[in-house]
Amino acid sequence: MTHSISVLYIYAADLWSVQQTSAHQLTSYCLSLAVSTHEPTMCSYISELEVSLNEAEEQNLLQRGFIVIDGNLNEGARGNAIRLWFKRGSVPITKVQVSFREEMADGLTKAGYKKIYKDLNAGAWGDYLYLWYSQGSGEFDTPIVDISVTTDAADEAERFACGWERVACDLNRGACGNLIHLWLKREKKTYICDVTATDSYGLDIDLFEKGYIRVDEDTNRGARGAYVFIWFRQTTDPEKAVNEIQVSINDDQYLEYQQQKYEQVDVDLNKGTGGNQVFLWYKRRSNPIKAIGLLLNKDVVKENLEAGISVILKDLNEGNKGSLEYLYVHQ
Repeated sequence: MTHSISVLYIYAADLWSVQQTSAHQLTSYCLSLAVSTHEPTMCSYISELEVSLNEAEEQNLLQRGFIVIDGNLNEGARGNAIRLWFKRGSVPITKVQVSFREEMADGLTKAGYKKIYKDLNAGAWGDYLYLWYSQGSGEFDTPIVDISVTTDAADEAERFACGWERVACDLNRGACGNLIHLWLKREKKTYICDVTATDSYGLDIDLFEKGYIRVDEDTNRGARGAYVFIWFRQTTDPEKAVNEIQVSINDDQYLEYQQQKYEQVDVDLNKGTGGNQVFLWYKRRSNPIKAIGLLLNKDVVKENLEAGISVILKDLNEGNKGSLEYLYVHQ
């Protein structure tokens, strides 16, 4: 427990320097979170995940030695009470993904990801959601040592502040319930070292095999365009990190970032929607980025900003009738 608390203090100190929040409040939160998390023993990682859809499955998983994670993955959606479970072991899970379309599954299967064959929206009329995980051991694989769930969007900023990494997809996607997210804690701090995007599924296998993580929420949500996804790779070396990310939503901004020598991700994040061309840009310099993702709930922008999460207030669905989507950056 000592190691976990000391790490949380480091994140608390980082946040204090960014926004001068109440040291007492943040320290109290991080300490309470450390107490509630499942502290790994030496060489003991999150090594297996399972999902239960009813009480009978819960009893079965208990008998098999799984530990339940607090939080109903169907909270607010009137479906089954769905629980996530884990086991510890010496072979770590290093990546967790979610699929909500059949086409998203092909690359994961061929890249060797393990699928949990339980619909995370069972009984709730939402998208068919499935959880996948990989136990990779390459350059871009960092072991996961803890896992948790939030069922209230207002709690997300504090999780970021205490060093957790959010899995992008809302586990109530399409079900009109609470915003549900899975959170990961890694053995070491990681930083974003590569960013790209795809507007089809043809490159999925190659990107998964090269260690990329897909941000499992399309940037055209609700706009009826192409399914466009942002991808990134992580490193434990801050010297290799991407340090600044921007978004252009018109020609003037495009020229501005081009003149400032930003590197462009050349896939239009708005492809096929009839809206503005939207591009992602990045630079490598000081202050490495730990995480990027999509923010669909405008009501929590303020809390994220106050917690030191940079929200790029440019709608990725600019010029079309899709959902409001912002990109967030955690440094």
